[in-house]
Amino acid sequence: MFGDLLSNFQEKQEALKEKLAEITVEANAGDGAIKVTANCAREIINIKIDKTSLDWDDTEEVEDLVMEAVNRALLLAAEKEQEEAQNLVKDVMPPGLGNLGNLFG
Repeated sequence: MFGDLLSNFQEKQEALKEKLAEITVEANAGDGAIKVTANCAREIINIKIDKTSLDWDDTEEVEDLVMEAVNRALLLAAEKEQEEAQNLVKDVMPPGLGNLGNLFG
């Protein structure tokens, strides 16, 4: 029983990794001047910069906005990853174990 459960969990975990790589989130900073897209495997997959919205002479501000947008995107990705992982745990719990899935989140 537990061998099957473990095998099923490992299969679902691999499927989750693939799914997370396909789910994207977007965050921005500087009223949309910097937009960062990440996937839920916590990889930055795109950065868009609206050059007209930034003061390029203020390098520190541009760097801060990029960092802010990246951090927001990674936070959103982590939140979505946690949500998907909780769904995985609930999905692999054998019937009849009640709310034991809630122990993990």
